[in-house]
Amino acid sequence: MPEKPSPPTPSNLILRHEEQAAREASACGYRYRLLSRGDDDVAAWAHAVDIDGARPHYHKRATELYYVLEGEGTVLLDGREHEVHKGSMIHIPPGVVHSAAGKMRVLVVGIPDIDDSDVFYVDDH
Repeated sequence: MPEKPSPPTPSNLILRHEEQAAREASACGYRYRLLSRGDDDVAAWAHAVDIDGARPHYHKRATELYYVLEGEGTVLLDGREHEVHKGSMIHIPPGVVHSAAGKMRVLVVGIPDIDDSDVFYVDDH
């Protein structure tokens, strides 16, 4: 019988509460870095984001997943507007220009780990 892998050690585990993460400006509003750059051994990042004036942008490498936790509004994906509300899930592959409007809180998960040099604003071109 094959040997069972060892469970992860506590040094590999991360438990973070939103109130432990600083609120900071982002491309989409204000974010709380729940898992992010600087955390050891994470393959993805996860931020709670309060949407507020999201500028149209895209990523050349990152895939993002948006899950609407609260509220409602719209997301703009490559020029097409889509209504979203609590419980909506959006998959945004690399290269898709996106932004969001409305009053909503979104869990954003990105793969690979966040890299601020991979954010390209459409209005900068």
